[in-house]
Amino acid sequence: MTAIYSARWVLPIASPAIENGAVAVAGETIAGVGTRDDLIARFPNAVATDFGPSVLLPGLVNAHSHLELTVMRGFLESEETDFFAWLRKLTVARMSMTGDDLFVSAACGAVEAARAGITCVGDSSSAATQSMKALREIGLRGIVYQESFGPDPQLADENVAKLRDQLEKMRALDSAHVRAGVSPHAPYTVSAPQLELIAQLALEEHLPLMMHAAESEAETLFMLEGAGPFAEGLRARGIDWQAQKVSTIEYLARHRVLETRPLLAHCITVDDADIETIRSAGAGVAHCPKSNAKLRHGRAPFGKFLTANLNLGFGSDSVASNNNCDIFEEARFATLLARVGRGSNPTVREGVAPQNALPDGRATAPLSAEQALFAATLGGARALGLDNQIGSLVEGMQADLIAVALDGAHQQPATNPVDALIFSSSGRDVRMTMVAGKEVYRNDSVTTTDELELQLQLQTTRQKIESSLTQ
Repeated sequence: MTAIYSARWVLPIASPAIENGAVAVAGETIAGVGTRDDLIARFPNAVATDFGPSVLLPGLVNAHSHLELTVMRGFLESEETDFFAWLRKLTVARMSMTGDDLFVSAACGAVEAARAGITCVGDSSSAATQSMKALREIGLRGIVYQESFGPDPQLADENVAKLRDQLEKMRALDSAHVRAGVSPHAPYTVSAPQLELIAQLALEEHLPLMMHAAESEAETLFMLEGAGPFAEGLRARGIDWQAQKVSTIEYLARHRVLETRPLLAHCITVDDADIETIRSAGAGVAHCPKSNAKLRHGRAPFGKFLTANLNLGFGSDSVASNNNCDIFEEARFATLLARVGRGSNPTVREGVAPQNALPDGRATAPLSAEQALFAATLGGARALGLDNQIGSLVEGMQADLIAVALDGAHQQPATNPVDALIFSSSGRDVRMTMVAGKEVYRNDSVTTTDELELQLQLQTTRQKIESSLTQ
């Protein structure tokens, strides 16, 4: 059965906006995109749904999340001035959680994502099987990257053997919509030998790889000078760390990580050479502006990422360091923040011609709403290596799409749908979320689970975590 969804605007992303547009869906795929009249004529027996003063667009992509940490929303506020203390408290709290706790936390995060129009996530998880189960239950698409830790080079083989065991369990949950990946956590938590072993594993088994990279000045100090809290923490454990005297990006290139065309989260402390290395490797970047700011890590060069034409998407990071999962908010914050202060338009300052063309050849102004929306959809899909399936409304692609209302008082007058989405809207304006032709959110309700029961279980888990830290 074919269904037609229509609205005041359709934004295919890979082609210009369609006024009074519609999308035809048959099974899991898009059967047609055009005006409402054209598609009704083409599919006269289709069931039609009209969202009225709204916009239909591809589902949003959250390129970097930690859904299992949803229970820790607001839990680490007092540690935000000390990232090392923040990580330590987070680690201790996470160790007190059972598999069931992690599932509930991830499922609640997936519910929040569905409500905000996010149809696909790149999720980093210490318990990836639980996150995969959560995505499958809620009905979202995603790649779940099993995190691997191990700064001691002598334990690299043992740690990768553990990762292989975890992957075996994850493969039982692999599906057309939810896929297993690997994540050597960060350069300060994973030794060089372990990085190389995981990169080799990813290459041999065609696994997507994600890594936190160039996230803070403390990491830069660790890499260039062998000093700071990360180096001191390793030495306190009897692990000698010597300064590498290269950037994180160059370090990852030396140890084969970039051969996997990885997804790199954050990339705050990168220079022009690092950006060119990322681009030439075909790697993706998950830009997490709100989390970066909340943890006081700094501002990633979003404008330069756009100029370099990187495979670039937005990430919320965890709600422990952001407090919500809303890609419209990330897009707006990233665009406005990049316009402020020094380096807000690096292409003009450096005399370099900007590469601001969208896929259909349309030129855009630097740091525009169009570029932000592209990163929130097709750009995020490219960063995850899924742009042959999702990210644009094109016949034959997967039917991942959302309807966003444009009739709110905070959006009027909504004369330009792209500007209205990026500068006036939020995830609360989403009216429908569809993944692979199935509505997972509609009429203020996630259709695949009991939200109230999940929230009650989340409260119980939070109370348990807080009690464990006071004992």
